[in-house]
Amino acid sequence: MSGQPRFVSPFYRPRCLAAAAPAGKAKLTHPGKAIMAGGIAGGIEICITFPTEYVKTQLQLDEKANPPKYRGISDCVKQTVNGHGVRGLYRGLSSLLYGSIPKAAVRFGVFEFISNKMRDENGKLSSTQGLLCGLGAGVAEAVVVVCPMETVKVKFIHDQSSANPKYKGFYHGVREIIRVEGLKGTYQGLTATVLKQGSNQAIRFYVMTSLRNWYKGDDPDKAINPLITGMFGAVAGAVSVFGNTPLDVIKTRMQGLEAKKYKSTLDCAVKIMKHEGPKAFYKGTVPRLGRVCMDVAIVFIIYEEVVKVLNNVWKTD
Repeated sequence: MSGQPRFVSPFYRPRCLAAAAPAGKAKLTHPGKAIMAGGIAGGIEICITFPTEYVKTQLQLDEKANPPKYRGISDCVKQTVNGHGVRGLYRGLSSLLYGSIPKAAVRFGVFEFISNKMRDENGKLSSTQGLLCGLGAGVAEAVVVVCPMETVKVKFIHDQSSANPKYKGFYHGVREIIRVEGLKGTYQGLTATVLKQGSNQAIRFYVMTSLRNWYKGDDPDKAINPLITGMFGAVAGAVSVFGNTPLDVIKTRMQGLEAKKYKSTLDCAVKIMKHEGPKAFYKGTVPRLGRVCMDVAIVFIIYEEVVKVLNNVWKTD
């Protein structure tokens, strides 16, 4: 009856409380969105930064064992422009562009796929987990995309510096490489590439995850301004440069036209140390530092912004 007191069990909990979701749960990014956003970001980024990549590669191929052709960054740019025009700084862009789009797509797609499995109930990813996800993403992009495309790119750039260039274009170059050296000719330096890309992305995603967690604090949904994202990306890029430039130098040598003089990745490292000294492992660091900081900053900014757009037009929740 309405006038009698109602008995309430001590084990009763209001339904609204029992079904309450954890506060501040971060949204997960669908791997499909990550693949699309990564590909778009990678394509735009490489068109902006390629000249610095060209100079870096030229300086690394300009071995001390032979009379140096370039006296530094500015001299490399000057000689290239005088000999081939401004377009010379973009020689090999097509091969890198064809690789940059799928590379970034694989990287972010694999990262989001793995990280979605590792995040806690609030959608948060720890710094260590970010490192492991980045490592997985780096290895995947190295095997699927980076090694064959970087090998072709380095051969193109090295070919231009020779007295009689033999590659007429991207497809012609690929056909010639496969005809002369077989399919394995596009997979030179695979070990060095896997080590480089794996450590690269492990470092970058570790730094990015750490900085994001620090900035967001206890609010996983806190928005990050694109400029802040760019700053975080530049820091992550700088750390990765100093962390693995020696691997980048070895990879470049293993993929050049004179790669046959090295028996393995270890043999390449030993010969560089023996004939050129430890400083050779950091050859091209300055142009690479500038390129990578800008590269990582641009990629993360564009990636995050494209994901926001995709979230509005592609509902995956």
